[in-house]
Amino acid sequence: MPDFVIVQLKTRLSNAFLVAGPEVVLLVDAGSPGDADFIRKALLRFAPRKLALIYMTHAHYDHFGTAAALTRVTGAPIAIHAADAQACLLGETQLGTARGRGRLARYGLALLERVLPVEGFLPFIRLQDGDRLDKYGFPARVLHTPGHTPGSSSLIFDEGVVFAGDLVSTTGGPHAQKYYANDWQVLARSLARLQAERPRLVYPGHGARPLTRDELLALKCCA
Repeated sequence: MPDFVIVQLKTRLSNAFLVAGPEVVLLVDAGSPGDADFIRKALLRFAPRKLALIYMTHAHYDHFGTAAALTRVTGAPIAIHAADAQACLLGETQLGTARGRGRLARYGLALLERVLPVEGFLPFIRLQDGDRLDKYGFPARVLHTPGHTPGSSSLIFDEGVVFAGDLVSTTGGPHAQKYYANDWQVLARSLARLQAERPRLVYPGHGARPLTRDELLALKCCA
């Protein structure tokens, strides 16, 4: 993406990303409650370009936690797939079925939600599969990749760069989501759908680096 700069932001519990074009900036995911100042300061790097859109891959505590605060400060609209809009309104994280160490993390989430709850909000834009973001300044489309949550989605730029949220991770090595799913069979189909796109790079919601095409294609998901 020669005309865009991608900056990975390591928030308290997950990754967020700034995608800066010649005139506007896109924020992909919005960290946890308490991350707003960190993200706002990162945006100053691209001033005077404005934040055109806050795109969220899914409605979980560590990805939509500061969306309400950031839209107040920046005026940028919030976009998320329509199937996760109700969770945004309620500020609720719906983990679904937990596996492995995900069972333990469920208790930690309950504590965090009591100490630093998510401020609920109404998304300005309720996305559907195939929607494009060109009118906001970004040559990209929405790929609905549910399973982790009903409205989980991946944002695919035309040049083959994807922001996939928690569908995949590079923490401890590349792998598909293995801890939480609203529907494990649907999650497996979503992974296959993203693999069929054969993107060049996939930026995950967790992990220090993106996945390459070969790494993505090698992944398997337990249904």
